[in-house]
Amino acid sequence: MDYLYLFVAILSEVVATASLKASEGFSKLYPSIVVVIGYLLSFILLSLVLQTIPMGIAYSCWAGLGIIFITIVGYLFYDQKLDSLAIIGITFIIIGVVLINVFSRAIKH
Repeated sequence: MDYLYLFVAILSEVVATASLKASEGFSKLYPSIVVVIGYLLSFILLSLVLQTIPMGIAYSCWAGLGIIFITIVGYLFYDQKLDSLAIIGITFIIIGVVLINVFSRAIKH
């Protein structure tokens, strides 16, 4: 259940960040509301996850997957292109998240 909460926290953060762009500096009401609700839900769920998953592990997954997902959202919905170095960097993030979750002894498998 902890990893489900973490995944929903990540998705909430991604939705909030994408809505932050859409809010145009909080000048649009509905995207601004989504920003506040999304970040609030994300931090509430992250705080629950931190009760059972080590802080460094949970946060690295939250931040790493958040970067990957928001990059995909930016590419698909905001026409933000990536160069080869950005793709290499994101690949390293993916490798890091996989290493932590599959091989690290810091978390229970």
